[in-house]
Amino acid sequence: MMPIVAAAQSVEPIRYNLSFPAPHTHYVEVSATVPTAGQSEIQLMLAVWTPGSYLVREFARHIENVTAQTNKGQTLEIHKVSKNRWRVSTGKTSHVVVKYRVYGREMSVRTNWIETSFALLNGAPTFMTLADGKPRPHEVAIELANGWTQAMTGLEEIPGVVHQFYAQDFDTLVDSPILLGNPTVHSFIVDGKPHYLVNEGEVDLFDGAKAARDLELLVQEHFQLWGFLPYEKYLFLNVITESRGGLEHKNSSVLMTSRWATRTRKSYLAWLELASHEIFHAWNVKRLRPVELGPFNYEREVFTKSLWVAEGFTSYYDALLVHRAGLSTREEYLQTLSNQIEALQTTPGRLIQSVEMASQDAWIKYYRPDENSSNTSISYYIKGAVIAFVLDAKIRLATKGNRSLDDVLRAAYEQYADGSGYSPREFQAVVEQVANLDLSVFWNSVVEGISEIKYDEAHETFGLQFQPVPELSPEAPGKSWLGVTVRNDGGNLIVTRVLRDTPAYNAGVNVDDEILAIDEFRVRTEQLNNRLEEYHPGETISLLVARRGQLMRHNVMLGVEPVKQWILEVAPAVSEVQKERLATWLHAVPTVSAPQETD
Repeated sequence: MMPIVAAAQSVEPIRYNLSFPAPHTHYVEVSATVPTAGQSEIQLMLAVWTPGSYLVREFARHIENVTAQTNKGQTLEIHKVSKNRWRVSTGKTSHVVVKYRVYGREMSVRTNWIETSFALLNGAPTFMTLADGKPRPHEVAIELANGWTQAMTGLEEIPGVVHQFYAQDFDTLVDSPILLGNPTVHSFIVDGKPHYLVNEGEVDLFDGAKAARDLELLVQEHFQLWGFLPYEKYLFLNVITESRGGLEHKNSSVLMTSRWATRTRKSYLAWLELASHEIFHAWNVKRLRPVELGPFNYEREVFTKSLWVAEGFTSYYDALLVHRAGLSTREEYLQTLSNQIEALQTTPGRLIQSVEMASQDAWIKYYRPDENSSNTSISYYIKGAVIAFVLDAKIRLATKGNRSLDDVLRAAYEQYADGSGYSPREFQAVVEQVANLDLSVFWNSVVEGISEIKYDEAHETFGLQFQPVPELSPEAPGKSWLGVTVRNDGGNLIVTRVLRDTPAYNAGVNVDDEILAIDEFRVRTEQLNNRLEEYHPGETISLLVARRGQLMRHNVMLGVEPVKQWILEVAPAVSEVQKERLATWLHAVPTVSAPQETD
């Protein structure tokens, strides 16, 4: 491989060669030529996690057949010295060639997938690097499998050679996923910079041309908010495989979606919001970041209290910018925001865990949910988004519509996107400076504490209200309610979640209990809701369950099923000032190119 700008390079790169001799076996063969600087031994490291996904994933479990030799083919000793490190005895040769195989058959945005028709490679589970922590460039040459024609990645192309790429450092290498195969590529230009929608698996069901047109509108809206694009090119690597997910990178993102995603309005808007979320991260997280998220330590957890800003603010803006781009109606956007508020307000864990602690505990809680998670924790995505909405309203109200959360992000970017990163107090200070408000009480109670969020100011700012809740009466007492969620397991009715302080919780019903009967009459899976409707709230039922094969009865006093009470709507009496703020906030424009339901 020819080095890029070799004359200017002060540190010799690690050079990788990737090949796929048998992609149907799900392996990529990696050969890494590693400079030794004359040392008698070196250590190589494989990352244990990948930025943007805060869980130690132990990628080394997919590494096989690690060998080392000189560049003349002489075998060298290599030993695994920890779960993700290997030590090579170099014999003081100038370079060693380390070869290994990586198994890839985990369909997710953060791992590797290799099959006959295509491959998706992420940097963290693929590339070993020197463990000395010194910055150095990395080069990647790719030998495509038979029948493949393209290698799509945000990595810089090495001039004059095909399918060879350059990364200025290991961070860039890890941050640049590679999609290989024969994808369908759509392109558009925003602010003079090329953008690519790279669809792997595009068939007639997924309308790639339409998706690209709407992505152009969406990217334009992101550009309008921030005032600039922080990259020279951008790739949406869209893997259409019935999986779902997204992961951000500096100049690309990996999206996973269904081939049916463009067929209905609901699914299409969800895909647009996903794409919007990931490209918003090109500013918020990849450049404007919490101080703890860089430089990265790829071998251990990196804790921060600010994921509620990094992910929560992004979750607020993803659907908002889809709307501002004219791709959803006002009612659709307010419904999305309502869903976020309702998800927060109906999670008992909001009274247990603060949003800062939810961020701090992402490594042990958010990525490892269990049946009790909703009772003890919250999503920093959801609460962060709701806080962003409330702060946006506070700022607009305090400044008479002259400032907004948009200005906060731009100001924070100017101050902290130089690589320094922001601390929790520094971000608070930026918000207070833009709003010209002392927000210490709000921060102490809502961000650092577990006080309930108040929505009065948001309603006052935009002229919104929650839809009135129907009043209950003896004639209409509401639906009876257990407070459990269930699943059908081969015809068995299994409890999957019991919400705190609900009738079932207070009566001692457990997750994994099998519900057998109510008042001595058998209950089948499809009958539970109908049977509960035969009772009134306040009545006591005898609930027969099986727990690890043992029968037991619980006397449960039924409660009232919670009604929808967090649905935002424009209030009937709205002032002209509120109308103006609402229009400015939403950038209300006619809906453009939104799909209709199809059969």
